Amino acid sequence: MQELYLIREGPVECYLYPSSESPYQLAERAIIADEKQHNTLEQCSVCAKPIMERILRATDRAYHPHCFTCVMCHRSLDGIPFTVDSGGHIHCIEDYHRKFAPRCSVCKGPIMPAEGKEETVRIVALDRDFHVQCYRCEDCGGLLSEGDNQGCYPLDGHILCKTCNSARIQALTAKASTDL
Repeated sequence: MQELYLIREGPVECYLYPSSESPYQLAERAIIADEKQHNTLEQCSVCAKPIMERILRATDRAYHPHCFTCVMCHRSLDGIPFTVDSGGHIHCIEDYHRKFAPRCSVCKGPIMPAEGKEETVRIVALDRDFHVQCYRCEDCGGLLSEGDNQGCYPLDGHILCKTCNSARIQALTAKASTDL
């Protein structure tokens, strides 16, 4: 009895069949079996191809590990913390902060945690956001978040320390009395 072997593409698999079937019948049966197997496999949410190996599950979807990436930097997020925006887009933590973090009204940079940290401090004054190091008196440049000038004494929409606020009030009072 003659034996025929059918070798498939991909991972090498050999099948031993009796010679009662022609090679064409064997190939057709293998194709039908392959199609049935592919139809039962989950499809990747990104590339829509069947997932043949390891399935990565996140956001109630299935992914190939190499398809699960940040929408901004395209870095693989397999095993890395990530977050999802309101539109369902997946971001690495750094890119999420860069895109959605509030902006400092002085330097215009995102107010986000330092590398390796999970939290940061944001100062809000007069409906404006500030980094701790950018929160300074508009007149003298003194840091308002620490030291003797700690605290904000706003005047006419300006962020001032106590000393500069007093000086401006005195100047306005002197001008008002000379105008009378």
